[in-house]
Order: sequence, then C-alpha cells, then structure tokens
Amino acid sequence: MPVRHPHPALDAVWGYLAEVTGALGVGLESCTVDHDVPVSAYVALDERLPGHPDRDVALLWDEIHGWAAAIETHSGEDLIVLRYLGGKTVVPPPAQVSKFVKALREDDHRLGQLTPPSLRTASGLADLRAVLGRRTRSALREIA
Repeated sequence: MPVRHPHPALDAVWGYLAEVTGALGVGLESCTVDHDVPVSAYVALDERLPGHPDRDVALLWDEIHGWAAAIETHSGEDLIVLRYLGGKTVVPPPAQVSKFVKALREDDHRLGQLTPPSLRTASGLADLRAVLGRRTRSALREIA
C-alpha cells in the first residue's frame, strides 16, 4: 500500500519522482523529499561524472528552480551544484531529465545551464499540486 503524505501535493511530488527515477533506472529508495518551503527533493545517483570521479552525484529538484545536478563534498558541507536543467517548467517530462543525466555522464555541456532559473514562485502546496496535475494531464495527452 502506498504511503500517504500530509498533503496531496506531496503525494504528487512522490508520484513525479517515481516517474523520473523509473526513467533513470533507480528506485524511490534513492530519494528524499523536504516538505519545507520550497518543497525540494534529492535523488542519489549511483555513478560518477567524468570531471569528478571521486565525488558522489545527486539530482536535486525544487519547486522554484526545477532540476539540478550536484556533487557531494568530502567534508559534509552543502552540495556543489554543477548545472541546472532549466527549461519552461519545474516538472519537465522524465525523458528530458534522463537526457540531462546522459549529457552529464558524457560531459556534454550543451544541455542545461550554470545559473539557477526562476521557473516559478513557491506559492503553497495547493498551487504546487496544480502544477504537478497540469504536468500529468499534459503527459497523458502526449501518450494518447
């Protein structure tokens, strides 16, 4: 039975993460979600990047900037963000996130950006749920 969260928007975030991690070939056990504002998520990736062979890699997501790739520090300090996916929405299709990770693996700098995009304002869980709902409806239209 799926875990229910204190707000339907958090269920929607976990649903989106399930789609993204499925596209990446990792499981939800590699994810954490921070319910504070802005809502954010961490996805551990079991790989290294060409320019950082001794660092663990993670994808970060938040409701303002969308997806970013980061590496762990050895000292336990904050993660070092390498690149942001950017785009038009904080919830791009999972295939687009997968392409972003592939570009990172290949050290291809044509996808993503160095500066954090401001894709939306954190305006509450109800609004976030609406954003995630629009993404789901859009994805269903693409399949049909």
